[in-house]
Amino acid sequence: MAPLVYLCVRPQVDAADGEYASFQHAMGVDETGLERWNLVEDDLPADAFTRWRGFVVGGSPYNTTDPGDTKPVEQRRIEAGLGAVAQAAAAGRTTALFTCFGIGVASRALGGEVTRDYPEGTGPTGIRLTEDGRRDPLFGDLAPEFSALTAHKEGTSRLPAGAVLLATNDDCPVQAYRLGERLYATQFHPEPTGVAFTERMTIYRNHGYFDADEYDAVAAHVLSADLAEPQRLLRRFAAMF
Repeated sequence: MAPLVYLCVRPQVDAADGEYASFQHAMGVDETGLERWNLVEDDLPADAFTRWRGFVVGGSPYNTTDPGDTKPVEQRRIEAGLGAVAQAAAAGRTTALFTCFGIGVASRALGGEVTRDYPEGTGPTGIRLTEDGRRDPLFGDLAPEFSALTAHKEGTSRLPAGAVLLATNDDCPVQAYRLGERLYATQFHPEPTGVAFTERMTIYRNHGYFDADEYDAVAAHVLSADLAEPQRLLRRFAAMF
């Protein structure tokens, strides 16, 4: 059976390495079960949808709402590759889980809208499943309310046509959705442990996600969070697909 693949969309190598390791750990697989492809440096390969049975996408310091003429060539490559994966997954030709930055690219590629109206600070936030989320094959096994980690400057303001809202909260109403049977997207990060997230915070300390002088307080809040449910989501995703 073809493996799953982690699509790297972070130009910071240390952050990308940590995120890949976090996905492996949460999904309960090694590099033979979850391969890696770096979209920052290489286009999506022509045989992507036969080489891999599914895709997971993490975060990035890029924003889909950046003006098009300011986007570097790496970002345009990333958005083109993720857009192709989103279209294929929506059509049922592959399986994909887009998270954080990934949800914005998928939403736009599929006709939804993304704005700067729904940012969330760095740290744990409360997530609530919708009624559809409680019935969903992937999300329905989770607790109706749980904590997850966020750190983003934009959010989906209108779902793509046909998408089903699975999870929400007050600060960013679109926390997760499904389109068709094989495309899932989350605004929150399901993969990191608290320790892994604080290591990522160190790399992005001066990127405007939080006040750099408040690192210790934010990190303590992250380390105290119960993140069992988001990681169960990833393990279930790997088992289902």
